[in-house]
Parts: sequence; structure tokens; C-alpha cells
Amino acid sequence: MSTTRHVVNRQRRLAAVKAREIAVPASRTPRPKPRKQAPRVPRTARRSVPWILLLTLLAVLAAAFAVLAHTRAEDLREAPALRNGALTDTARTSEVKGTVGQAVDAVFSYDHTAPGRTDKAADKYLTGKAVGQHREMLAQVRSQGQRQKLVLSTTVTHSGVEAIDGARARVLVFADQSNTSTAKGGSATHAAAMFAVDVLQRHGTWRIANIDTFRG
Repeated sequence: MSTTRHVVNRQRRLAAVKAREIAVPASRTPRPKPRKQAPRVPRTARRSVPWILLLTLLAVLAAAFAVLAHTRAEDLREAPALRNGALTDTARTSEVKGTVGQAVDAVFSYDHTAPGRTDKAADKYLTGKAVGQHREMLAQVRSQGQRQKLVLSTTVTHSGVEAIDGARARVLVFADQSNTSTAKGGSATHAAAMFAVDVLQRHGTWRIANIDTFRG
């Protein structure tokens, strides 16, 4: 009997404990803490950030451009280009261009029947270093002129005044040259030439002072 009573009492105690567990108020049951949510950024604010950066960048670029434009303007005001008469004095440029065209046609043409004509042209249009350059360039023509009955003709086709600085100027010349031998069995050759001449003005006349054939 005692054993049976023990079992019964034990079952009663277990039932009482279980009943107390079930009867615990719900408020005492620990609840999980709510998760904190990140604050929401208004949609308009999120979209405005790139525009702020863009406007800042544009402001910086505008300031840099203003500084660059000012510096460039100062450079242009001091640039040698503004002192170049070929860019500012059309009448003087035309005068130089016309004189050089006549000079080149005359000094680089030769006729075996009138060789003195080339010499006179050289005396009229050449000065300084150009005198020796011209003599060297036409040496072969002169040496063979009478024997082969040579006729050398030079015609300026295009020219451009690169610079005029006071009484000095530089002109780029393009010309066609024809060299014909009128002797028996002779032939004719045609070629294009390009070179530059430096000219000086003396006593109101422009003269070729240097011939640059770009040969180094």
C-alpha cells in the first residue's frame, strides 16, 4: 500500500507542477525584442545627392575655364603673332608677295641666247647670301647652256607670306620649272619646286637675302 501511495502522491505533485507551468500569465513569457529598422531616406533626398555633386562639379569647371580664358587672352595679347605684319597689314603682305613672285620668275629663268638677262635680274632682286646661293644653283645650267642651247623657265604658281617683321619677311614659294634643250636630239624636263625665301627691304625695295631649299 505504501508503494501505491507513493506513486499516487508523486503523480499528483507532477500534475500540480505542470498545471502551474500552464497557468503562468502570458505577460511573463519573454518576448523577442523588435528589430530596429534603418531610418528611411526620403526618395527626393536620395535623388538630390547626385545633382548636388553635378552642380558642384560644373561650378568648379566654370571657374577653371574662366581662369584659362583669362590666361589665354593675356598670352594672345603678348603673342608675337600680333606683331606679324603678314596677319595685320594686307597691303604690305600683297606688296611682298608680288615682288617675290617677280623676283623668282626672273632670277630662276635662263635663256642661252640672252644669258645676261638672268645676271641683271640677280643684281636687281638678290642681296647678301642669296647672291652666292643663286650662282651655285644655276652653275650647271650656265656651264651647259650654250652647248645644249638650254632654256630654263620658272613660274611661281602659289606663294604665301609667312611673316613680316619690320623690314624683314619670309615667303613660302611653289613654282613650276621647265628646262628645255633646243639642240639637236635635245629634250625637255618639267618639275615642281618648293622653297622659302627671306627678303629684306632696303630703300623701299624688297630683295631676296636667303634661299631655303629645306635640304637641311
